[in-house]
Formats: sequence, structure tokens, C-alpha cells
Amino acid sequence: MNNDRLLNFLGICKRAGMLLSGAETVTKAVNEGNAKLVLYAADVSENSLKGVLRAADANHVTAKRIPQSKEELSFALGKHCGIVCTTDPGFAKKMIDLTN
Repeated sequence: MNNDRLLNFLGICKRAGMLLSGAETVTKAVNEGNAKLVLYAADVSENSLKGVLRAADANHVTAKRIPQSKEELSFALGKHCGIVCTTDPGFAKKMIDLTN
């Protein structure tokens, strides 16, 4: 149930223009100080994740693995992706609540 709520909330965040997706885009947002939280699908490759996690660690941005697959995340957001971030602190707080 919580998983569905998280995916629905990510969709709301995307429609509000507060969600970025893709390893390069997310890494750039983290490095520029715009990302408040990074979420990545359970089956994202280590190669895709390496740069994002390094940037998140260096910039003190929380990065969390979610139980959903890239396919589930992509379906919920209407575009192929496995790594997303929010640029809004309020959305980030709610996403952390939904992932705990």
C-alpha cells in the first residue's frame, strides 16, 4: 500500500514541476545545490548510480533506495527512469515519510 502511495506522490511531484529524473540531470541538480532528496529504483545499475551517489555524498543530500523497480517507477512517471530527485523540501519530507 505504501509503495503505491509513494509512486502516486512522485507523480504529483512531477506534475508540480518539482521532480527531475535521469542520472545526469539528478547529478547536476545535486552538484548545483538544488536537489533535496534523491530516490533510486531497486534495480538501477551500479554504473548508473555511482556518480549520483558520489555527488549526493559530497553535497550532503540524502539518497534512498526504494523497493520499486525501474519499470514501476517509469510507469508511474510516464517516462523511462530509475533515478529521480525533488527540488522541493516539502516534497522531500513527505517522500522520506513514505519510504520509511
